[in-house]
Amino acid sequence: MSRIVNILSQQVQERQQQGEKLRIIDVREPEEVAQGIIPGAVHIRLSELPNRLSEIDKSAETIFVCRGGNRSSMACEYLLDLGYTNVKNLMGGMIGWDGPIEKR
Repeated sequence: MSRIVNILSQQVQERQQQGEKLRIIDVREPEEVAQGIIPGAVHIRLSELPNRLSEIDKSAETIFVCRGGNRSSMACEYLLDLGYTNVKNLMGGMIGWDGPIEKR
């Protein structure tokens, strides 16, 4: 059984619309992020996670996103192994995201 907690795109959008400031980390590659990113998300490539752990609060809710949900679930699994307790995977990734995006 997976330890990963998934969150739906619709849940994230509703919380953002209610003014909640969510911590979202996009683990895709730069050329993917150039196509658009969830507003307010921080870009940390999956391969950079080990070197950028200091940027991720160990207990605060952090939502991870990638293209389809695979790399973000790998990020969640990795962080859970390191003792992070409140990481969530955006189900369906950017493929399933129908909310606003911003270009960077």
